[in-house]
Amino acid sequence: MSDDPSFRGPSPEQLRYACILDIGMKTSLVLLILSFGAYVCEAFPVRMPFEDLPRLWTLPVGDYLRQSGMPTGWSWLAMLENGDVLALSGIALLAGISVPSLLVLLPSYAGRRDWAFFSMTCFLVGVLVLAASGIFVSH
Repeated sequence: MSDDPSFRGPSPEQLRYACILDIGMKTSLVLLILSFGAYVCEAFPVRMPFEDLPRLWTLPVGDYLRQSGMPTGWSWLAMLENGDVLALSGIALLAGISVPSLLVLLPSYAGRRDWAFFSMTCFLVGVLVLAASGIFVSH
């Protein structure tokens, strides 16, 4: 805590955001560990053998995609039955947890008519969703 007597601590919105972020981070970490363990133990069929990864990871992305047969964009979601693709799900969850963490703030901002924070939060969610959509990807 701060020695400053004017310090009031985190706001309810900051605590709500941090709580959702914390839950998402811990869930992602568990998913990463379990799915990677399943991949290494070959509990699910794989698209790429574990032994091929060091060679594939050194390739330029175009060559990697061609040799691995991995799709681009969100097509990987249809391949979650493969252990190597399932292992990516924890990373995707971790990368996307900011959006729900921000969305839970909107009712609070709207309720107290704090339109500046409401608008900034909506804009930030929009930017994150657009970035994840791949619309602005250059080839």
